[in-house]
Amino acid sequence: MDLSEVNIALFRLVNDLGKEYTYLNPVFSFIAEYMVLLLGLGVLIIWFTRDKNSRLMILCATITFICSFIIGKISGEFHLNYQPFVELSDVNKLIEKEKDNSFPSDHTILFFSYCISFWLFKRGWSILCILLAILVGISRIWVGVHYPFDVIAGILISFATATIIYFTLPKLSVTRNILMFFEKFEGKLFQQLKKSKENKTKNY
Repeated sequence: MDLSEVNIALFRLVNDLGKEYTYLNPVFSFIAEYMVLLLGLGVLIIWFTRDKNSRLMILCATITFICSFIIGKISGEFHLNYQPFVELSDVNKLIEKEKDNSFPSDHTILFFSYCISFWLFKRGWSILCILLAILVGISRIWVGVHYPFDVIAGILISFATATIIYFTLPKLSVTRNILMFFEKFEGKLFQQLKKSKENKTKNY
């Protein structure tokens, strides 16, 4: 059995579960499509706690995602496979997706870029983020839009990039300068908002 056959066999193993346990399909469809919104909300909440270490973590995670995404697109130029619902018959396709190169999985890269970065910085509670990222990866197979190797490639790219960023970026002076810039910008913005509110109060 070659790698492509293994890839298809693993895909069938996961995707066919949706045919057997149909009551789970709405759950996995939600995770596959909308969990990204919860990730975005979580990132914003952590950022606006205004804790310096947390902001450093978010900055590193964001740069990890950008770099991983670029690496993923470059990887896609060297290997191409369409989504399983395009190439295979009798796929349990649960969400709408246009036909394109599904290698590697962008969703997996997004979640693992942030969640691995969270784990490197925080450990402890962030293991839940890793479990969530794994669940997202599985969901993309469950709903029929990615092969397991698409997901695994996304994980490997994100893990390698997150590790390199974690051990290099915090040591650079440019990183501190970026965070200081945002802090100054926020300080001025909050001052303007405060003045505007005080002016409105006086007018009333």
